[in-house]
This record gives sequence, C-alpha cells and structure tokens, in this order.
Amino acid sequence: MDRLLKVLIADDSEDDALLLVRQLKKGGLTCKYERVETAEEMRGSLLRQHWDLVVTDHNMPAFSSSEALQLVKAIQPDTPVIVVSGAITDDVAVNSMKAGAQDYIMKDNLARLVPAVERELREAEHRSARKEAEEQVAYLVYHDALTDLMNRDQFKKQLDQFLETARVHGHEHALLYLDLDQFKIINDTCGHVAGDELLKQIGKLIKSRLREPDRISRLGGDEFGILLWQCNQEQALDIARGLHDAIKGYRFVWNEQPFVVSSSIGVVQINSASTDLEEVLASADMACYAAKDKGRNYIQVFDANDRELTHRRDQMHWASRIRRALDEDSFVLYTQAIVGLTKPQRHQEFLVRLRDQDSIIAPGLFMPAAERFNLMPLIDRWVIRHAFAHVKSCLERGKTQEGDLFFINLSGSSLSDESFFNHIRACLDEFALPRHKICFEITETTAISNLEAASVFIGEIRELGFLFALDDFGVGMSSFAYLKAIPVDVLKIDGGFVRNMLNDPMDQAIVEACNKIAHSAGLITVAEFVENKEIEARLRAIGVDFGQGYGIEKPHPIES
Repeated sequence: MDRLLKVLIADDSEDDALLLVRQLKKGGLTCKYERVETAEEMRGSLLRQHWDLVVTDHNMPAFSSSEALQLVKAIQPDTPVIVVSGAITDDVAVNSMKAGAQDYIMKDNLARLVPAVERELREAEHRSARKEAEEQVAYLVYHDALTDLMNRDQFKKQLDQFLETARVHGHEHALLYLDLDQFKIINDTCGHVAGDELLKQIGKLIKSRLREPDRISRLGGDEFGILLWQCNQEQALDIARGLHDAIKGYRFVWNEQPFVVSSSIGVVQINSASTDLEEVLASADMACYAAKDKGRNYIQVFDANDRELTHRRDQMHWASRIRRALDEDSFVLYTQAIVGLTKPQRHQEFLVRLRDQDSIIAPGLFMPAAERFNLMPLIDRWVIRHAFAHVKSCLERGKTQEGDLFFINLSGSSLSDESFFNHIRACLDEFALPRHKICFEITETTAISNLEAASVFIGEIRELGFLFALDDFGVGMSSFAYLKAIPVDVLKIDGGFVRNMLNDPMDQAIVEACNKIAHSAGLITVAEFVENKEIEARLRAIGVDFGQGYGIEKPHPIES
C-alpha cells in the first residue's frame, strides 16, 4: 500500500499496541498511529483528525470495546473498527459485530490482522465512493450541473414558497427572468465550451449582486430566474438595472478575444393577487421576450393590460396547443387542386390544419405562434411524413396519373435546420416514392431573405430528384433579378396580383411579365387566388399553365 495508514489504537498496553503496529508493517502497511486508553482520549483524538482505521482492545480497565465503538460511530461513522482481544466469547464477538465492528481478531492469531485490515480498507473506499456518488446525485437533484446554481425544478419549489407567503402573509416579492442577448453568437463563433464558460461566469456575477434571501437559478439555455424576497416593483427595477448594467459592463474574454454581453430582463411582481406558479413564470417569460422584441438590452415590466404582452400571451397559448397537437397527432392534412389551364392536368397542394375537438382551426391562427416559437420545422416534418404516406396510398390505389404532382410547403426556419434535409431523406427511404411526384415550395420572401442557404437547400432537394417551386412570386422588389440565383422548376405567381388583374391593368401586366419570364427560363407557372371563371379565362388567354384558388376548388380534407 503506497499511502500512509492512520491508525487509532485503543489499548491500555503499549507493548500490545507496538505488536499490532509491527504486524501491520510486516504485512507491508506503512502506519502512523496513536494510542489512547480512555474514552476522553479517544473522543479528543476522533475530533482532532480523521482516522483510516480504529483497532480497539476488548477489555481495558476503564474502557471497553463497546464504548469505543459507540464513540467511533458517533464521530466518524465511516471509519472501520476491528476488535482485538486476548479472550473473547463467541457471544461477545457477535454482539461486537452487531454494534458496528467490522471484524474481531484474537491476539494469539494476529496473522489475520493484515488481511482483515486490507479488506476493510477496500470496503471503506467502496463505501466512500458510493457515498460520494450518492451525494453527487442528491446534489444534481437540486442544482444545475453546469453552473452549480439552483436548477429549474428546485427554483419552482422556491417560487411556490414565495407565492405561499404572498397569499398567507401579504408579502410582496419579485421575479426577474433574464436572458443573455449575445449567447448564441459566442456559442456559434467560439464553440460550446466557450458558451458554457460564459454561463458559469454570468451566473457567478448575478449571484454576487443579490441579497442573502434572494434566489437564482439557471432555468435552461442562457436563461436565468431570480427571486427577490420582499421586494416591491421599484426595488425590483433597481436590482434589475444593477444586474443589467453589471452584465453590460462585463467583458467575456475567450482566446484573447473580448466579447460584450448584454441582457434582456422581464420583471413581474408576486403578491396576494398572483395566481399560480406557471402563470407567474409565463408572465415573466413574456415580459423578457417583449424586452427582446424591443431591440434587446432592455428591461420590461409585466403589465396584464399591455396589448403587446397580451398578444404574446396568446401566442404562447397557441404554442402550447401546437406542441400538444404534435404529441397527440392532432394536425390534419387538407388538399387543394392545381388545375391545368392550357392542358388537361391536375396537381394537388397539401395544406395543414389543426383539429380542436370537433372544429378545424385555420393556419392563420396558429402559424404566427409556430413561427415565433420556432415550431415550424416540427410541423413541416409532420406534414412531409403524412403527405408521403398519402401519396404512397394514392399510387397503390391507382388514384394518380403519370404527370400529377403533389406540392408540399416548407417554412423558412426548416431551411436552416441542419437535420431537416436528413428527415426528408429518411422519409424518402421509408416510403420509396417516385421523386418526380413531389414538388416542395417556399415563398419568394423566404428565399430572398436567406438567398445562399435557400439556394443550397433547393439544389440538394433537386439533386435527390424532387421538384421545387417558388411561391408568392412577384412580391419582391427585385423578383426577376433573384430568379436567376434560385434553381426552381415551378413559379407560383402571387395571388394578390391575380385577384385584381381584371380591374387593374398594372396587376395584369405583372402577371403577364411573371408568366413570360418564367417560360423563358423553362419554368412551369401557377396562378394563385383564382377566385372565379372570369379570372380563369383571362389567365388561360395569357398562357399561364396552371390555376389554383377557390374559384377552381376549395381546400378539403384528404381522402383516407
């Protein structure tokens, strides 16, 4: 054994103690020992330092092994104890073991001492490791593993206690919801290690500026929750401003490169009128994101009468319903015909609706929230999987013709989702569809807002054999110029021009120009918002290839 073994020996005979030490050294154990003869001496020694092992004689004039055991278990309960005796009955030995001794050894058989000691030291190490692991698990139950701050679950328990004192005793507290504005930039440019270090440092900075009864938690990502004990709104704002200024004045340095950090903070009061825990957290979250919407680096106090915050609360409500709908598979696929104007052909576009019990909710109600809370990639994935399944069913039942296409809308956020393209490939492998039957589409505005990413994504989709359409074409100031940079197969002319083309010569001229330019590029054209037969006839005269709108067919649920 390499380490020094610290042994406390309780024995009234120094010769017997030296005999034990020699036996240990003979067995290869290097020892530092101390001998005690009384309970008082043992108590003082146990309180003075930690011992690796206690060896106690069974019978001493003023001290017994049972008393020694009681002292060790009371002061150093994890330290192993071995009883050594010149004469001990089996009953006494059994009672010693029951009282906590790890072993008993007769003085005329000290050859057992070293193996017993080595065994107990191994067991002690195992117990220590197990205890350390249990303590770590217990610690993580209450703390965030990265920052060592209180975790979200424990924070909610603390918030519940604050709410209880507000209801019962009329106390007023405050909740701050703090979000770092530049975290994603640092995370993306310097890596997750830098991002983690920033969170640790900011957590310490915030904690250092709080009062003793206040509480701080990392709620997740780069968001921190701060509970301010017995704090009115004016005091809460003073503290929020102090934290805001401290973070703004802080310089995070990574690889000798300094970064300026700022924060957006939502403030909500906790008083006797506060409802429940989730409502208070949601209010603080809303205020924080309202601060972000105002340009970041801002403090926003929650006000239930604020129209902007009310709008955000409605969006959060829709976001919750969307997540539930995804979990419960409550979305519904609709389809709308895209009919040939210059030749007899019929395509379909898939549209998504939300089922709420017996009613169907139009996308205009829930899509803004889905876009605001980055839920569109999840909805797009749902649509693709169910659309592919429907197309496969149509092919198996002979419900589609050779040239028919099925159009699937994609959101802008899906284009920047690194795993989204892999999802399309996985669905393609699963359903084994003829790739030329599917035409994905995005709006012109989405494509132009992130032209490079859109062009790459569209190129990869078309390499797989799918077609691609540019929707709402014509709304951009430089639509024709961008058309050269975006590799598409189908151009869908914005319905705002189509709807008014009979009454507005300028709108008709734009429709004609879009159609002519598209055809010169070898693209198929589709006119949207064809609301009556007169518009359909005019489009046919212009030479637009396909028409889509309520005048041709209203959206309807797909056939099961």
